[in-house]
Amino acid sequence: MKPALIRQHGHTGPPAVLGDWLRDRAIPAVIHPAYLGIPAPDPTQFAFVASLGSANSPAETDKAAVREELDLLERAVAEAVPVLGLCFGGQALATVLGGAVERASAPELGWVELDTRDPDQVPSGPWLAWHWDRFVLPDGAEELASTALGSQAFRAGPHLGVQFHPESRIEQVAVWARKDAERTARYGVTDGVERLEAGRAHQTTAEANAYRLFDGFWARTGQVTGT
Repeated sequence: MKPALIRQHGHTGPPAVLGDWLRDRAIPAVIHPAYLGIPAPDPTQFAFVASLGSANSPAETDKAAVREELDLLERAVAEAVPVLGLCFGGQALATVLGGAVERASAPELGWVELDTRDPDQVPSGPWLAWHWDRFVLPDGAEELASTALGSQAFRAGPHLGVQFHPESRIEQVAVWARKDAERTARYGVTDGVERLEAGRAHQTTAEANAYRLFDGFWARTGQVTGT
């Protein structure tokens, strides 16, 4: 079995729940620290590519790291390598498929409930979210879930993009909340960490839902594990 390629875009954005799922499903994986400037590997050598969150936007094509990610995902799509895009990764996937990324009318910070059209693939949540931008669906993509502020999940062939963070836990997102405190205050949000902790009871369900989401994506790749 080829390994999965996990593209990590910052030291505070590890695969976390996704990493646990990979181990539990006996799927080998290579975690590639893209933020260290190490050249991207050949995506055709992997069973799928998972692109995680980032402080950047796919619209910031003046940044080398963003251009590299878009190039990598574009090649993966061209070579029929399934892509799992999570938040920034979902935006980047939408972009290379012909969609776009734009500033949302308001940020989604904390726990979000989704209006889901496919609860088996994308449960309604609550899910952890931490983003200012949103993706615009590419032509032909199937929208799986949304909120009042925009699309939250889509499927295009074997590819799956989501706007939230199924891979993350409260402790991880709380780090982002502290780093972004000045920015969130401009939107009137001064309780970022408290918002996350208020949903502590959701964490176990969120992780179980993440496994369902990852299992559904994996099943559509046509791969088979030993479990």
